[in-house]
Amino acid sequence: MPVTANLHTIQAIFLFLLLLVAFFAALARHVNIPYPILLVLAGLGISFIPHVPRIPLNPDLVFIIFLPPLLYASAWQTNWREFRNNLVSISSLAIGLVAFTVWGVAVFADHFITALDFKSGFILGAVVATTDAIAATSIAQSVGLPQRIVDLLEGESLVNDATGLLALEFGLTLLLRGESPTLATGSLRLLWLITGGLGIGLLLGVVTAWLERWVDDGPVEMILSLIVPYAAYLAGEQAHASGVLAVVACGLYLSHRSVAFFSPQTRLQITSSWTALNFLLNGLVFILIGLQLPYVLAGIHQYSRWTLLQYGVVFSIILVVLRIAWVFPGAAVSFRISNRLLRKKRVRPSPREVFVVGWTGMRGVVALAAAVSLPETLADGTPFAQRNLIVFLTFAIILFTLVVQGLSLPTLIRALGLAGSSEDNKEERKVRRIVLEQAIQYLEDRRAALPTDAPEAEAHHFEDVLHNYRHRLEAFSAAPTNGNSSPSPSETYRTRRQLLLETTQVERRTLIGLRDSGTIGDDVLRRLERELDLAEAAQSPHEEH
Repeated sequence: MPVTANLHTIQAIFLFLLLLVAFFAALARHVNIPYPILLVLAGLGISFIPHVPRIPLNPDLVFIIFLPPLLYASAWQTNWREFRNNLVSISSLAIGLVAFTVWGVAVFADHFITALDFKSGFILGAVVATTDAIAATSIAQSVGLPQRIVDLLEGESLVNDATGLLALEFGLTLLLRGESPTLATGSLRLLWLITGGLGIGLLLGVVTAWLERWVDDGPVEMILSLIVPYAAYLAGEQAHASGVLAVVACGLYLSHRSVAFFSPQTRLQITSSWTALNFLLNGLVFILIGLQLPYVLAGIHQYSRWTLLQYGVVFSIILVVLRIAWVFPGAAVSFRISNRLLRKKRVRPSPREVFVVGWTGMRGVVALAAAVSLPETLADGTPFAQRNLIVFLTFAIILFTLVVQGLSLPTLIRALGLAGSSEDNKEERKVRRIVLEQAIQYLEDRRAALPTDAPEAEAHHFEDVLHNYRHRLEAFSAAPTNGNSSPSPSETYRTRRQLLLETTQVERRTLIGLRDSGTIGDDVLRRLERELDLAEAAQSPHEEH
């Protein structure tokens, strides 16, 4: 009975969390607020309600259960070309900025926070050095921030988890053993962390891609795609390399190779499943962050609420200033290295873009989990007195960056004139034209190759398909007119797309009516409904440019 009761309690808590995620995520969309921000605030508010279940954030739950699939999903969606092109800038943020943040926080804590010395400040800096791009990119994409900035933020977040955790490892060695890692030791450890993690991830990716040649079943593919990030993470950690980088490398490789081994049907299933899973995990993570306030405050008794508030606000401001102080010279140096040493033709980022990158250093669950995972006692058995204050300051910076910076980011982006960028749309339109032109050329060649005695119906099929492709090409190729008498290509395309959507919906209503009248069964309905779903998905706009 006790085991059953315990399982029922876990089930009730999990159901409670799912209801919170579903309700507040839907509310966030309704009030046009990024869902990570509203979920954190909701969790924070609910934590004050008496008798609400207290759900502690277990670090192992974050690092072993949540982190691998979230990293894998982010890596899968990463633009490899831009990741490679931005590698110098990403390294500047994920390595240089992490080191600068750790040093800056350690110096600040040693001089201005009475309870902290340089060693504990070093650990605090390592804990808060990692950023979470989920909130920043969800806001940035909703207001049309240039994609190159979004790519940079995502790349930074993928890599700096590893460097931040390495800095934490050094800090704990300094605190617990009283040893300062030498430059040689630190460099070798960093080298193995990076090369070992990347090598393990790539090796697992190659093996997985080879196995995929014999698998083409949606449910089985989904199970395999869940196994891969956990296997990469555990393999990296067991080798004392970076499990984070192993997952990232494996995800980037398989994402690039997936066009060769996924069938269209499987890709649709996998994409839908991972979209839902990624949203669910992120939702649970952000609601759990907000619910941690009682645990954060429970360990701090020697400070007044006013003192803690001052500490939290001042520390948050210092961390934001450190990031902004780094990104301007860092962007200039990265541009020089890319253009002069590596001979890459990169566009110099404007001061407005650099400032936005500096303003989007939002912290998330990895930072809080790292803080909670700190030991409660030192090597000699004495309590780690600064632990609870470090956890509180980490919680404070997460709230500050998510809420204050997150809510102000849309206004800032619009004020700086960075919203609604169309640069990526130009590339997409160019590619669409090329693809359509090649398809039309193929159809015309096939039609010309028809024998003279071919049935008229066969030639008519080619004309129907060619007519459709030519209309689509006209929507992307027609030059805009000076007058207002003719609609623009975008308006033409939207009008035609809307007409196709309406006719698809007529087909759907007719199909449902036939099922309801008993003319067809549900099995026929489902087969034809899937065809309509695919047709409607192809016509539904994902982004309006």
